[in-house]
Amino acid sequence: MMFIVRSSGERPEAPGIQIKLSRKTPAIVPDGVGKTDFFCVSEAEAIAALREAGWNVVNLHDGYYEDGAGGGVGIWGQGRYWEIRDTPFTVKEAVGPAAAAAQAAPAEGEQVNVRGAIFGV
Repeated sequence: MMFIVRSSGERPEAPGIQIKLSRKTPAIVPDGVGKTDFFCVSEAEAIAALREAGWNVVNLHDGYYEDGAGGGVGIWGQGRYWEIRDTPFTVKEAVGPAAAAAQAAPAEGEQVNVRGAIFGV
């Protein structure tokens, strides 16, 4: 599952947590000035351990989170499925049902269910 750890710049270091992307916290976020958002991947137990250790953990909801450098993170399934993007149209890394949909490519001349290919729906 993907989530954000918001901090003053310290990277969250804990077993089982992978940082996939970081960005400057958007100014629109209350008390976000001067902070960094770390997009992390881990299991529920590790997320709970971070919270217990005092880290500011933010759950992600379906949407697109810009990284401030032209790319960002696409989230669906409440953080279970995600894509790291270099640009809004270029997927760098992904986890979710879209990978299975991409393997079932249509034969020559067939129409593509774009929503199914992208979102697995």
